[in-house]
Amino acid sequence: MDKKKGTEENVAPKTEEKPAYDPEEFAGRKAVIEFKNVNKTYKLFKNEKERFRSIFRKKTVCKTRKAINDVTFQIHDGEAVALLGRNGAGKSTLLKLITGVAYPTDGEIMVDGRVSALLELTAGFDSEFTGRENIYFRCQLLGMQNEEIEKIEPDVEEFAEIGEYMDQPVRTYSSGMKARLGFAINVNINPEILIVDEALSVGDVSFRRKCLEAVRELIDEKKVTFLLVTHSTDTAKKFCKRGIVMKQGKMIYDSDVDSAADYYNEMIKKEDAAKRKKMKKKREKELEEANRAEAERKAKKEASKKSAAAN
Repeated sequence: MDKKKGTEENVAPKTEEKPAYDPEEFAGRKAVIEFKNVNKTYKLFKNEKERFRSIFRKKTVCKTRKAINDVTFQIHDGEAVALLGRNGAGKSTLLKLITGVAYPTDGEIMVDGRVSALLELTAGFDSEFTGRENIYFRCQLLGMQNEEIEKIEPDVEEFAEIGEYMDQPVRTYSSGMKARLGFAINVNINPEILIVDEALSVGDVSFRRKCLEAVRELIDEKKVTFLLVTHSTDTAKKFCKRGIVMKQGKMIYDSDVDSAADYYNEMIKKEDAAKRKKMKKKREKELEEANRAEAERKAKKEASKKSAAAN
C-alpha cells in the first residue's frame, strides 16, 4: 500500500517528528478489511412516485450521486485508523459498506472478523422487549450463541448503569438510556473489528469517560482493529495512528494520523477561504446590481421630471 496519496495542489505540511504510524509494522499481518475499486452510486428520484415506478421501468429518469468513487485500501489486523472528511465526503457510506448495511454498486469488499459497529446506538432495538431481552436480540443478530451471551450479560448490565430499567420495555427508556445500552452491548461482545461513527459522546461526563476508557482498552490491550469516523482531529490523534482523508467519495490522502490531520485542516482552511471569497464576490455583485438599478431608477425619475417641465 502506498504510504501517501494526495494531489499536487494540496500537499500535507511537512512535520519534523517521526510519524507514529509505520506501514511496515502491519505489513506482515493479515488484511481484515479490504476495498478493491469500490463504487457506491445512489439514485436520486424527484419524488416517491418516481422511485416506485423505477421498480417496474428500467428507463425511469433520475439523478445519480456517487457516494463512494473508486476506493481501494487495506486495513490490517490491529490497526487503528481515523476517517476524516466533511459531511458528504463518503465516510459513513464507507462504514455502511463494511458492516453490510449497504452494498457496493461495483468493486470488491472483504471483511474478516466479528464487527461491532457503533453507528446508530439506538438502532436495532425492539421497543417492546426489555433491555435484557434486547441484549440477547442484538447479540443473536451478530451470530452469538446463548452461552456466549450469558457470559457477557452481567458485564453489559454493569456497564450500561441503567439499574432496574434493564427489565423494563425499551419504549420506556430515554434516548440517553438507549444509547448507554447500545454502547454497553457493542463494547462487550469481544469484537475483532470495532467501528465508531461519532459515538464517543454518550451520556454524562462520567459515563463518557468510561466509554473512552473502554475503547482505549479494546485498542491497547485486546488489539482489536479500530476504525473511527470523526470531524475532530484531536479525537483522531488520541485513538489512531493512521489517518485517511475522504473528499467527494474519494480517498485523497492516507498516512500517519498527524500528517492526515494537518492535511485535513489545511484542506478545510483552503475550502473555507474559497467559500468566503466566493460569497464576497457574490455580495459585491449583488451590491453593484443594486446600485445600478438605483441609478437607473433615479435617471428615469430625473428624465420624467425634465419631460414634465418641458411640456
